[in-house]
Amino acid sequence: MKIAIYGYGNLGRGVEAAVINSSDTELCGVFTRRAPETVKTISGTKVYHVDDILKHKNDIDVVIICGGSATDLPKMTPELAKNFNVVDSFDTHAKIPEHFTRVDAAASETNHTALISGGWDPGMFSINRLYASAILPDGKDYTFWGKGVSQGHSDAIRRIDGVKDAKQYTVPIDEALSAVRSGSEPELNTRQKHLRECFVVAEDGADKARIESEIKTMPNYFADYDTIVHFISEEELSRDHSGIPHGGFVIRTGKTGINHENNHVIEYNLKLDSNPEFTASVLVAYARAINKLYNRGQYGCKTVFDIAPADLSPLSSEELRKSML
Repeated sequence: MKIAIYGYGNLGRGVEAAVINSSDTELCGVFTRRAPETVKTISGTKVYHVDDILKHKNDIDVVIICGGSATDLPKMTPELAKNFNVVDSFDTHAKIPEHFTRVDAAASETNHTALISGGWDPGMFSINRLYASAILPDGKDYTFWGKGVSQGHSDAIRRIDGVKDAKQYTVPIDEALSAVRSGSEPELNTRQKHLRECFVVAEDGADKARIESEIKTMPNYFADYDTIVHFISEEELSRDHSGIPHGGFVIRTGKTGINHENNHVIEYNLKLDSNPEFTASVLVAYARAINKLYNRGQYGCKTVFDIAPADLSPLSSEELRKSML
């Protein structure tokens, strides 16, 4: 399977590593908005400008789009889906239905296959929410993220005028997490479950009060949370916030029995040293599945809910039954 990377930041480099480490995938090109001669890949894979991607249409099985959800993916994914099978990691939960509709129309019109919102949330966490709610219909779902760096939220801050660089940490509130694990099924609003902590490098002369206000009032990202904003130097950001860890928990509590007498807790958790590398590994697995669906003539847009687990694996059905079932 020949994979192209569209966008070569942290996520793009993670995809490159995942492709190199997969036995059935090959990296056929990296496409960037920067001058190609200024970009050096880890593997030595050739770099092209994004404007030249159509010249390579016959050489690519799947394009993994490594852009940001705020402004990149809403434009890039439907446009590329007209000519390629694509996978993205669109993570603005409130806008997923709208994004799905646009990508589905583009892919279906030209008989291509697309997957949106791959990764771990949305993605692996979504699957676990679905499984757990199907198994324990009499129950409640809870999702906690962090503590860790959110790439999407950090990217959203960096796009604010006057921001030079930024990192945003999502932090679960311990009291809420303990209450959920107890099985008491507490009613928790968004603000009670997490806080958001931002470390921002402002450009010289930038209006920090305006930047802080824009962060704290940003819909879909910060407006519904208690948000702390720290303005720090580039040196401090590099020294203290160079990593990209993340993780979180999906928990469902529920009851079974004629009289609902038995309590159960299902918990799935992730602890990630590298958010982009883990996300990239998920995207490569779903690129494999999308390529299989395309070869079966199953076109249009898909989500993780539409993909059979076996299609994520390079192993045959026989091998999976023998080794994992």
